[in-house]
Amino acid sequence: MNTILENEKLKLEISSFGAELQEINSKENGRNYLWNGDSAFWGRKSPVLFPFVGALKDKEYRYNGEKYSMGQHGFARDMEFELIENNEKSAWYELKSNEETKKKYPFEFSLKIGYELLKNTIKVKWRVENQDKKTMYFSIGAHPAFVVPVDKREECFLKFDNKNDLTNTGLENGLANEKNLKNGKIVTENGYLKIQKDLFQYDALILENAQVREISLCTPDKKEFITVKFDSPLVGIWSPYKEKCPFVCIEPWYGRCDSVEFDGELQDRKWQQSLAEGEIFQREYEIIVN
Repeated sequence: MNTILENEKLKLEISSFGAELQEINSKENGRNYLWNGDSAFWGRKSPVLFPFVGALKDKEYRYNGEKYSMGQHGFARDMEFELIENNEKSAWYELKSNEETKKKYPFEFSLKIGYELLKNTIKVKWRVENQDKKTMYFSIGAHPAFVVPVDKREECFLKFDNKNDLTNTGLENGLANEKNLKNGKIVTENGYLKIQKDLFQYDALILENAQVREISLCTPDKKEFITVKFDSPLVGIWSPYKEKCPFVCIEPWYGRCDSVEFDGELQDRKWQQSLAEGEIFQREYEIIVN
């Protein structure tokens, strides 16, 4: 079931499947700023990543000595949420743990995803509640894909609120490898980075340690087209390494993939979030249509 939120500037469409944003339509220019999900490039639009962000080493993790299998980015994006609150400006969805989830992830939880529309800004809100009697370990992240403003992705720029050079955590077969040659400096020009053909040759860029708090996708003349603001300690930037790919993802994360050398249990994973019994994790990020 899809829900519509709208005001004088924007009209949003959200699916209860994955609590996933489906469209960001401007009433001023008729443009949909969100990717349409064409599987020729990528079959999703804006999935919520929970209870893992990225890939696990050997597609499994250990907890209390037991092994559990898990695909990339967890399972929430492929589950039906319940619409629990809705008016024309906001909507909240909820996913609760059940027998199916506990086979893969042995915790009792409630995951609530909220969307609020304020003029030209979309606030995306996360609320994770530990309903178990033990400490809960998890990651959560966003993966919205934004259509580039012109026909050629490589004519566009990324703008960062940090004007210094940045550090990328390199990936090797989907896992972080801080020692490889793909890891290193991202050189910007006064905070701008031209989207070059090979920028995503080695998968996503991963900026750790809160290097930036705001990223804009910009037109060839460096005008801000869409902006994502966040407080997360990590952010991913990704676009398929394909010719003429028409979108770029800007992804605030509280967690990331395993490292190639990782050999610990669930609670030992880098950037892992934790909640004691009854505790609640609440965060949000903003999408601004410029």
